[in-house]
Amino acid sequence: MPGFGHAWPPLAIVAALLVFAALEHGLTTAPIPLHGRAYAVDGDTIRLAGQRIRLLGIDAPEREQSCTGATGEVWACGEAARAAMAKLLAGGGVDCAASERDRYGRPLADCRVGGIDLGRSMVASGMAVADGAYLNEEEAARLAKLGIWAGSFTPPAEWRREHGEGMPPAPFGRLLHWLP
Repeated sequence: MPGFGHAWPPLAIVAALLVFAALEHGLTTAPIPLHGRAYAVDGDTIRLAGQRIRLLGIDAPEREQSCTGATGEVWACGEAARAAMAKLLAGGGVDCAASERDRYGRPLADCRVGGIDLGRSMVASGMAVADGAYLNEEEAARLAKLGIWAGSFTPPAEWRREHGEGMPPAPFGRLLHWLP
């Protein structure tokens, strides 16, 4: 292209960075419906239509996380949360409505199997904590000492911080994967 050589004009670079920043911060749009067979990645993340989807409003123990039961026994609560999600997903096709993204770029969605709200079910069974939604279900699970509430546990977000997991990518970190 005459006059530009191999360099982008500065205005085009700034415009591209602004568009990327908007996408990076997950600006909301109309809900995107997703449907199909899904697989449990862990207690709050599923794989559907070739992408990882994070359930909105819950936080489940990480797969490697352990909890302590009522009698002091240590149990693999993270793997148990993944198994509980897998059992819910075995009920048929999943319908999700995603309208935003988390800090890793994953769609955040409300998902259902046969009308059953996956997030609500995970919190109500004591296999996830409420994260902005399902507070009544969390309180009921806590009072009934279900799942992780039967003994003691480190909240998943705190566990991730302590184990160096869940750190957000550097600003514009995913942009580097697009460059040659």
